[in-house]
Amino acid sequence: MLSGKWKPQIFRLALDGAVRFNSLLRQIEGSNKQSIAVALKELEEQGLLDKVVIKLKPLHIEYTLSEKGQSLIPVFRQLESLL
Repeated sequence: MLSGKWKPQIFRLALDGAVRFNSLLRQIEGSNKQSIAVALKELEEQGLLDKVVIKLKPLHIEYTLSEKGQSLIPVFRQLESLL
């Protein structure tokens, strides 16, 4: 679920609230557009993130933790404490 280089970092940032694509690019050092796009798509397909299209101008998309994603928070915190 949270395998790969970018998914755990995206998940960690989503713990604090909604995230946007461009903010992820700025916050995750060494990432690129394609790798972030693929990771977001996979997290959404796995049901860990919800994609919300905000139809205000300019149009933008936010990603938030889904119920399934929120249920993994205690497990994720436990893993972080081991590091």
